[in-house]
Amino acid sequence: MKTNPGRFFEDFRLGETIRHATPRTVTTGDVALYTALYGPRFAVQSSDAFARAIGYPQSPLDDLLTFHVVFGKTVPDISLNALANLGYAEGGFRRPVYPGETLSTVSEVIGLKESSNRQTGVVYVRSVGSDARGEIVLSYCRWVLVRKRDPEATIAEEHVPSLAKVVDPADLGGALPRIDPAAYDLDLAGSPHRFGDYRAGERIDHVDGMTVEEAEHQIATRLFQNTAKVHFDAFATKETRFGRRLIYGGHVISLARCLSFNGLANAFSIAGINAGRHVGPLFAGDTVYAWSEVLETADLVARDDVGLLRLRTVATKNQPCGSFPDKQGDGYDPSVILDLDYWAFMPK
Repeated sequence: MKTNPGRFFEDFRLGETIRHATPRTVTTGDVALYTALYGPRFAVQSSDAFARAIGYPQSPLDDLLTFHVVFGKTVPDISLNALANLGYAEGGFRRPVYPGETLSTVSEVIGLKESSNRQTGVVYVRSVGSDARGEIVLSYCRWVLVRKRDPEATIAEEHVPSLAKVVDPADLGGALPRIDPAAYDLDLAGSPHRFGDYRAGERIDHVDGMTVEEAEHQIATRLFQNTAKVHFDAFATKETRFGRRLIYGGHVISLARCLSFNGLANAFSIAGINAGRHVGPLFAGDTVYAWSEVLETADLVARDDVGLLRLRTVATKNQPCGSFPDKQGDGYDPSVILDLDYWAFMPK
């Protein structure tokens, strides 16, 4: 058998290392297509001139474009037979990535837990993305619900890893070059608000909405070489509980991040991902809205150019966020589809 049917839960082994195909050189063409799909407007990633003025050699890739490319490498080996991507933790962006760099990914299986129904199991992995020189650009943990091939199959060892609830800000300061705050043009960036203008507990309704078209999420998933069947195969997904193709969760993250520009325009770079949960599914034709809460602010040792905002961005479908739809008891408001907790750099 020469084709790859993808791994099922019982095929994973605790502690194994998986080297993923295929290395991917990211170009300005990828940047242009990412911009067309999501409409990001953060100035550092949009303008070489702006980026150079504050201390970058050129515009870096959008952090989430880097994330999607690194993530996409893992799908054929981790989540080809997944039912759902459940969450993220311990994410850290280690250095900027520029057009022309080649990215590859290696994952370690750090946890396995069979579901009580014995039809599925949760696989925990730590994935590391590196450039062609072997320098780490991104690392993160995720856990995914994967089907079993044989409900009666057993695994040798189960383990649920203990993951940090918040990434230590001290580990994130090296993720971007020192910038010149005086050269950071607030008019060109699109907002007058710097690090000192935000306070813990503040909530921001990002106001705008974006309707997702079928073609868009299909193009996006192909762009990232994400081969998960639930995103592509309309015929096969007729037999699932939703009866249709499911939009890639990372597509929702990018939409929410781009919508957050209105209110957080100077939170120009993601430093780390503390936690993330895909609360509900999104389908073509739905409209995404978002709101954010400032959970805390943090200064960085030996850096007076930028600070970190810990942000919680909540995305909804078909529900504007003026009322800040959120958790309800043990669950969420029915409109909520994403709950993402992350650190972002902002100039002082």
